[in-house]
Amino acid sequence: MQLMHIDKQTYRKNTNIVIGSFVASLAILALLFGALLIHFFGAADVAGDGSTGNFHLNVMGVIMAIVLCSGVLHSQKHKPFMREVYYVWRLKQLNNQIYRKLVKIKVAADSNDKNAFIILSFYFASLKQVYSLDDNTLTISTVENDLAQLNARIAELDMNISAEQFEADLLERI
Repeated sequence: MQLMHIDKQTYRKNTNIVIGSFVASLAILALLFGALLIHFFGAADVAGDGSTGNFHLNVMGVIMAIVLCSGVLHSQKHKPFMREVYYVWRLKQLNNQIYRKLVKIKVAADSNDKNAFIILSFYFASLKQVYSLDDNTLTISTVENDLAQLNARIAELDMNISAEQFEADLLERI
């Protein structure tokens, strides 16, 4: 995966629209599916304690709404409107995969492993991009410092390393 330039305002606007639409659709569809299931399969009598015994049908309605909303979101992920949102979502997933192996990657970097430097370069550059897009100003300075230290170490070793060299299969080699 290669880093690409993302317009922050477009990303924020589209992300807010996607999240708002997903939440609204989920709520409406859960209510609709729950009501339909209760109408066709629900208990007609109310028990003495006020319970209708239709809780399981409401849960089924929520599950059906989640499945439908997730399916629609999945089918739309390659549309131009979703380009920035889907890119950042994939980038966050990749950052999570790298984070889970970060200790091993840093040990390999201490041994001057070129692949470890490529992964770390990509990791810090992508974290910086995601933090900037999400307005995470609290930790972006730490990432910038880590990236500067990494670049200094790479320069000290006279290596030619950049984030553009990253490929996801490098993670399996560490």
